[in-house]
Amino acid sequence: MKTFVAVYIGTPQAMERSGWLTMSDSRKQERQREGIEAWERWAEANKDAIVDGGAPLGKTKKVSAAGIEDSRNNLAAYVVVRAATHEAAARLFEGHPHFTIFPGDSVEIMECLPIPGG
Repeated sequence: MKTFVAVYIGTPQAMERSGWLTMSDSRKQERQREGIEAWERWAEANKDAIVDGGAPLGKTKKVSAAGIEDSRNNLAAYVVVRAATHEAAARLFEGHPHFTIFPGDSVEIMECLPIPGG
């Protein structure tokens, strides 16, 4: 089995498309409840593949040769999974609540490769 990190992407465009920003507070709370329940069902259905359940991601600091600065990106959360192939790992996220209920944009899945020479 291979290990993959999946990063949940959230863009301003996805937020706008979803209508989340103009949704009533009561409807938003209902969608959040539905989304959390669906996410829990997804996690239960895929528990054998989940290595690290991950977490939401907060604000970003960027460190470079120029120093430390505040930064912004579209990374919203992550999870680590195991699967036989990259395709199989990607299929775990088809129809995921991140973008079917919540205003997320997509999930990007990358294989965790061995360190060269390690």
